[in-house]
Order: sequence, then structure tokens, then C-alpha cells
Amino acid sequence: MFLLFSDILVKAREGKQHREEQMMKEGYPAYTTSCAWLGYSDQQLQQLCTDALKEGWTKFKVKVGADLDDDRRRCRLIRQMIGPSNTLMIDANQRWDVDEAIRWVSSLAEFKPLWIEEPTSPDDILGHAAISKALAPLGVGVATGEQCHNRVMFKQFLQASALQFVQIDSCRLGSVNENLAVLLMAHKFQVPVCPHAGGVGLCELVQHLILFDYICVSASLHNRMCEYVDHLHEHFTSPVVIRDAHYMPPKDPGYSSEMLESSVTRHQYPEGDVWKQHLHK
Repeated sequence: MFLLFSDILVKAREGKQHREEQMMKEGYPAYTTSCAWLGYSDQQLQQLCTDALKEGWTKFKVKVGADLDDDRRRCRLIRQMIGPSNTLMIDANQRWDVDEAIRWVSSLAEFKPLWIEEPTSPDDILGHAAISKALAPLGVGVATGEQCHNRVMFKQFLQASALQFVQIDSCRLGSVNENLAVLLMAHKFQVPVCPHAGGVGLCELVQHLILFDYICVSASLHNRMCEYVDHLHEHFTSPVVIRDAHYMPPKDPGYSSEMLESSVTRHQYPEGDVWKQHLHK
């Protein structure tokens, strides 16, 4: 297997310089999760989608799973807003069992989602395989991985054809090496990597991994994109840069994980000013 992975890296040297220059100029494609959280009013959804479209976003993710009728209404609204040519994804955050996931997503398939993310327990590999098989005729892929804690889980997901989009998490996997092993396996199985991001610094960290994947491993942007959430970036010394809905390569040295000392001090438990304000309410 080591020799196989080595061959992947050697083969990807062809065109590497061009891809690096392309990323420096254009950046890596991103999608937004910020427009369609559960609980948003229709007016808020419409305003956020309108703003995002004006900013160049073409790929949108909608949270689903609480109420089927509401999901159908919201997905219909978002699809009407973004049009037929832009990309729609849906994310259930592990809400369903296997049969329920199949029924629910089948009902949402008319809105042409590219994938259903985390349809069931992240540990249920065979359950994901059953969902993938059932949804394949509808043209809906399964995306998961943000809760997978090591390369062995991903190996079994890939071997079982249980996902069509690999979603690494730069922190959940615990190290750069573990993430790189998953990138190489995903390439071997020809499954695109579309990382999970958002939260506190996940966008900052994962940008390095996804750029490496394109430049040095996959050499492909087909069905590939990296999640972006516009949240808490102001607490980092080298915040991620988004331009025209693309991750622009970081220019500062390091892994972009360093937080501002002032932010750490203010949020440190229990002596930080933020905690003091909450504890004394």
C-alpha cells in the first residue's frame, strides 16, 4: 500500500506547478452553510440567499431533518432562489435511522440535492452503504466523515461504497498525517474530498489540507468544494481569506491555527471577561 500511495504522489507531480499557480490566482471552490440553518424564517432565508448570490456563491447547503413538510418548503424556496444550475446540498446531522433517511431524502430528491450529509449515525458504515445504494437511482450521493476519528473508519466506508463524498475534519482526525492518509485512500477509490469546516478555526486549518489534495494528490476539482461558515474568524491571527466564493491560499507561515492572545484571555474559563459576564448574570 505504501508503494501505491507513493505512486499517487509521483503521478500528481505532472501539472503540479500549474495547479499551484491556479490556486494562487483563483483559489479553491467553497460552499456556504450560512444561508439555511434550521429555524430561519423565509424572509431571512431569502435575504441571506440574495446576499450570497450577489457575493458570487453558487453552492448552498440546507439543514434538514426536523419536519419533512418544512424541509420540502425550505428546499423548494432555496432551489427557486438559486436556480437550477447552482448546487444544493442537504445535511441531517445524524437525525434519522436508515429506513427513515431513505424515505425522507427520497421525498426531497425532486429538489436535486447533490448529497445528503450525515443521514444517520456516523458509526453505522453498513447503514450508510444501504442508504447510498437506495439513493443512487435518485442521483443523490451520501456525504459523511466529520465525526470519523481515524483512517480505519474511512477505509471501511470506502470499501463498503458507503459514501460518495469524503468529509474530513482537520481536528477530528487528530493529525496532518491521519488526514493525508484519508486523502490518499479517497483518491485510490476515486471519491471526491469535500471537507467539513466552520466552527472555531476549522476553515483556517482545513484550507491547507484541501489545497494539498488538489495540488499534490487528486489534481481534480470535479464535484469538489470546501465548506465555509462566516463565524469567529476574527479571533485568529491569520484568518481565512474568501474571495468570490473561493478559499485563497494562506500566505502566512504555519497551520493558521494561532488565536489572538486577547481572544484567548477573554474566553478563558472561568477568569475570562466573557465567562465572568455569563456567570454573574
